[in-house]
Amino acid sequence: MAGRRAVTDDRRTQLADSLAQVEERISAACAKAGRPRDEVTLIVVTKTYPASDVRLLAELGVRHVAENRDQDAAPKAAECADLPLTWHFVGQLQTNKVRSVAGYAGIVQSVDRPKLVTALSREAVRAGRELGCLIQVALDASSQDARIAARADRGGVAPEGVPELAEAIAGAQGLRLDGVMTVAPLSGPYAGRQLAAFERLMEISSDLRATHPAANMVSAGMSADLEDAVAAGATHVRVGTAVLGVRPRLG
Repeated sequence: MAGRRAVTDDRRTQLADSLAQVEERISAACAKAGRPRDEVTLIVVTKTYPASDVRLLAELGVRHVAENRDQDAAPKAAECADLPLTWHFVGQLQTNKVRSVAGYAGIVQSVDRPKLVTALSREAVRAGRELGCLIQVALDASSQDARIAARADRGGVAPEGVPELAEAIAGAQGLRLDGVMTVAPLSGPYAGRQLAAFERLMEISSDLRATHPAANMVSAGMSADLEDAVAAGATHVRVGTAVLGVRPRLG
């Protein structure tokens, strides 16, 4: 028992130190950008890490956590249901997983096609919940058939498809249009240009808010590029490795 307690204490210390370092980075980025610190919310991506880490993070003041696979997220969320957390689903979401995700997620950040909107709406209503939705924008997606174009590998709708998808979410029962999300592209004109990519996302967000003023959430930036996201104007950053360490390989 004493050995287990020591391990837990060591892990708490590790997480506290990592969180302090990430907080320092976010605060410095906000100061450099002339933004108040409270404009940026930290979401800790806990994928592949156990529920015990989520509990320690909650003890340390974290209130937003994210997962990208339902098979990992669902049992973890159930085990941590007593904690004051908002769960974000950030991975590609297949419609056969929507019922499960709608049971625990507060916000689905990876909405990228009408079929998914329909499924999320149906299951949100069934569960008696309201789900926040972010439109995942693929800045490297082809604009051909932008209404339904989504990246097969990482997900996301082409920028030209955002307005129509926004209308679908805004008109769907049980769903709330919260804003936009992107992952820095690995190919295309924005590859290796994270700041430019996030600035483009902010332009898309501005256009969206012209017709949907409440959709003001902008989720961008991860461990390696959160400073660029803050500089561009992101409201939420998704940080995993910088808080939890290098993730173990999935079996």
